Amino acid sequence: MHLPVSKLLCQTLGLFGFPTVWEVSVGSVLFRQNLAREREYLILQYPSGHFDFPKGHMEADETEEDTLRRETEEETGMSELQVYPERVSIKYFYEARGNELERRKREGRGIWIFKIVHFYPAFAEGSTDVKISHEHIGSLWLSFDRALEKVTFVNAKKVLQATEDYLKTVESKA
Repeated sequence: MHLPVSKLLCQTLGLFGFPTVWEVSVGSVLFRQNLAREREYLILQYPSGHFDFPKGHMEADETEEDTLRRETEEETGMSELQVYPERVSIKYFYEARGNELERRKREGRGIWIFKIVHFYPAFAEGSTDVKISHEHIGSLWLSFDRALEKVTFVNAKKVLQATEDYLKTVESKA
């Protein structure tokens, strides 16, 4: 099912009894510089096989940066980050399936998910050794071009391209 992603539509459908939920997540487009001083991006492999960036749901009383830092540390083991102020946001809709569907039903949560995700560039300042969480099966540090080829979803490609463009602008001003 393809629906336009808006909070108003989500709320309206909910008023008519549809099992909707509006969710906000925050993630990082994590990067480092390799020994040749070239930028590399971290992408994580999920059990379904797709590659994407660290991200997760905002919890009560968290700021976007709090969520970014918590989720990045939970999913990669990295906590020393320089977070940049520029964010790229994506929206999408999906219907829960499989284990997620069963879990959401048990928890009494909506199964039609309208989601917005805010991504911020984050430079890994400390160790860049990745300690992936139980949510992932692998990780890769890749150059921009290789990461752009490897990330699975069109939205992730747009986020990565916007981040690279932003970082080039920041570098040119330095």
